[in-house]
Amino acid sequence: MTAPERLRALLAKPGFVTMPAVWDGLSAKLAAGAGFQTAFLSGSCVAASRLGGPDLDLISFGEMFDSFTMVHNAAPATLILADGDHGYGNAMNVMRTVAAYGRAGAAAILIEDKITPRALTAAGKPCLPRDEARMKIRAAVQAAKESGILILARTDCRPTQGIDEAVARIAMYVEEGADILFLDSPADDAEIGRAVEAAAGRPSFAVLSPGGARATPSRDQAEALGFKIGTYPTGMLSPAAAGMKAGLAALLSGQAEATSALPSAELRTTLGYGEYDAAAKAFIV
Repeated sequence: MTAPERLRALLAKPGFVTMPAVWDGLSAKLAAGAGFQTAFLSGSCVAASRLGGPDLDLISFGEMFDSFTMVHNAAPATLILADGDHGYGNAMNVMRTVAAYGRAGAAAILIEDKITPRALTAAGKPCLPRDEARMKIRAAVQAAKESGILILARTDCRPTQGIDEAVARIAMYVEEGADILFLDSPADDAEIGRAVEAAAGRPSFAVLSPGGARATPSRDQAEALGFKIGTYPTGMLSPAAAGMKAGLAALLSGQAEATSALPSAELRTTLGYGEYDAAAKAFIV
């Protein structure tokens, strides 16, 4: 089975899909090692790792696609949902973006309706007119036919245009053939319920990391509200940043490592030194 076929089969089963957010080979390998079948290649995590900064539309297609290659190579069995952002241009750019990820082995790709380049502020996301947004999702669905990659259609218009427009867009994306639907920044359970209903039985996706200006249910609450997939963009990124800060603090204080550091043997096992030696044995002269 292809990656999209495997993801379709997984989504057809009962139960909630917890999707860690990953950004490089190590994060993907750790998520796979922990038993997760899926992962989200998160634009915010890639921006943090590559730029050391926030996700404010500065990451390019090339950088995201390179990150996908790292993730896919490190965890080839993991079903990756790629963050295709706004598709990096108009509907024709969307087609190229979707086709590239499909050929490369992604299981699904996210396409959103925000305007880019965005206004020079971190607040709010102005969105395309409804008809232009429709054409982007139509282009994505058409391009997906080559590989079967699933299309996750996201609307960011709730904060700027209101819940009625956002729900109308969810229904519109269903009409266009999107496989998974995503209302960004719902205010409360009632708005979540309206978006899930508009998805008309197709899987609904949610961001469940705390701290954003949105309703953030727990995993169990999210499932009860009708969500099928939940991702946690800060789930690994925040502890990783905390660990690096602890390591630097230890060095500044004259220690060799932080008390939270993995023992040397465990780190080597995690990185796969033993697996390398086993694979290389056949070629030793």
